[in-house]
Amino acid sequence: MKTQRVTQRVETRRLGTWGSETRRLGTWGGTMRAAGCLAAAAVFTAAALPGAAWAADGSPYGFDSGATPIKGAATSLDARQLKAGQSYRDGIKKDGKLYYRVDLDDKQNAYVSVVAVPKSGGKAEYGDGIKVSLQDGSGAQCGYQDSSFESASFTRPITAYAHRTIEADSSTCQQAGAYYVLVERTSKAVSTPDDWDLEIRYVSEPGVKQTGPTELPENWPSASPPPPGGGPQKRQGGTGFHDAISLKQGEWRADIKPGETLFYRVPVDWGQQIFTTAELGSSATGTTEYVSNALVVSLDNPARGHVDQDTVSYDGKPATLAIDPHRPVAFENRYSSNSYTNALRFAGWYYLSATLSPEIAKAYGDEPVPLTLRVSVTGTAKAGPAYDGDAGPFKVTADDREAAASGASGSQAEKSDSMALVAAAGIGAGTVLVVGLGVWTLAGRRRAARDAARGGPQDGPPQFGPPTAW
Repeated sequence: MKTQRVTQRVETRRLGTWGSETRRLGTWGGTMRAAGCLAAAAVFTAAALPGAAWAADGSPYGFDSGATPIKGAATSLDARQLKAGQSYRDGIKKDGKLYYRVDLDDKQNAYVSVVAVPKSGGKAEYGDGIKVSLQDGSGAQCGYQDSSFESASFTRPITAYAHRTIEADSSTCQQAGAYYVLVERTSKAVSTPDDWDLEIRYVSEPGVKQTGPTELPENWPSASPPPPGGGPQKRQGGTGFHDAISLKQGEWRADIKPGETLFYRVPVDWGQQIFTTAELGSSATGTTEYVSNALVVSLDNPARGHVDQDTVSYDGKPATLAIDPHRPVAFENRYSSNSYTNALRFAGWYYLSATLSPEIAKAYGDEPVPLTLRVSVTGTAKAGPAYDGDAGPFKVTADDREAAASGASGSQAEKSDSMALVAAAGIGAGTVLVVGLGVWTLAGRRRAARDAARGGPQDGPPQFGPPTAW
């Protein structure tokens, strides 16, 4: 951006008031350049707002368009660094192994999640899947999780995470330093051998100022609540974690195509439980062909760690599944050896994904099948742990509850936050412009008054309004 410089008059005999006025104009030009830079920054910030993107191979998964491309290494010492709060894109071959690096302190917990995204319509065997582990420099394993397609033998997005948890009575993986994330893919010989896309995300959780109880209560409410009332409301799901559609307690109606995965998110606070059932509606064709494991519904935690999943078969009549009841969300859940309980370790957005088998198309055609999700969130929200810093994604805010009520997607909420920053920058730039214009106008009026008092213009032509360079 060019800004014409207002030149001072250098005629020594008549420098006086005109020279002083011109110096003021020079200052005004600098002010306008600064304001212009602020406005440009606001525009560029708006242009860089994140949104969903499609996989390069056309897979209908909504990747985070703000994700940074990265290449996993074959060995730990060649691993590229992941930064907290960022998302990354990579790919993995059949039976591939990839290393990444994270630099950790000795206070915060760390979570690295991986969403594996195969091409739609591929074949998968029971043990096919990914394993994500976190290791220290000596090769000691801090934490790991594996996720597979299990009995539903068709490809779809699956997720797993690894974590380093600070524990007072542990000496493994507690030191500051370099740690390594290992992502491993397992595929049977008969499975589709195509490369899988990866969406990688690293987040940190602050330590606590004071350690609370580590023992879990023996009794907890395990009975499923009655289904939520009020009738179904339309909420079509998102295409990935990034644009997952927000839900609150209620009954939600969508249409799902064969091979499609719909993503939702539900705010679950400390002390609360989430209960989910899913129902496929009856076929309009009258066909009654049996399709095993026709619908898969998965539950994942705020760090995108896998919690649980269930499936149901379909024969043209209504079919229902329910995610098993699990303990309320609690900080002490992380000390449990039960993998389901361990994953319910923090408050925040919990994710639901529903995938309809591509085999449905062979028996019932390509038309969408009606899907209803019934979501209940029970229990009174409690105060969270005394984190030594901002809880980040591991909390539920009033804005989260508002998003759940309105059905905003994750990307819309993120865009709203970014637009607030843009608005603040724009207001700041506008304020500079308005104030500067007011100062210049006042100076012009005073100049005109002096000239009138002296019988005419002095030392150069009077100017009213902005400089002619505008």
